Amino acid sequence: QVQLVESGGGLVQAGDSLRLSCAASGRTFRIYAMGWFRQAPGKEREFVARITRGGGSTYYVDSVKGRFTISRDNAKNTVYLQMNSLKPEDTAVYYCASQSSGGLEYDYWGQGTQVTVSS
Repeated sequence: QVQLVESGGGLVQAGDSLRLSCAASGRTFRIYAMGWFRQAPGKEREFVARITRGGGSTYYVDSVKGRFTISRDNAKNTVYLQMNSLKPEDTAVYYCASQSSGGLEYDYWGQGTQVTVSS
């Protein structure tokens, strides 16, 4: 089992920055990749960013490229999502998720943290 806890959400104005954190505990040695997803009201959950264990590979949805940066501190079992130049359309509940080695899907999810960007 892996437990994931997100933090760092809040209410900000357009153009501001926020940094989300996702702390992992439990069988963290099984984690291969970590991802951030978000779900806005009335919309389906969407992929935001992903990073592999070594941190050498990162991926982003086009809408956040150049504004968001995913990183990880393996010593702290923590993944971060630095969000700059926030826009109202970034408003959503943000979830982190982990993908185990050998797995094809994200198998553990956090409870989510709300990010609200006012115009």
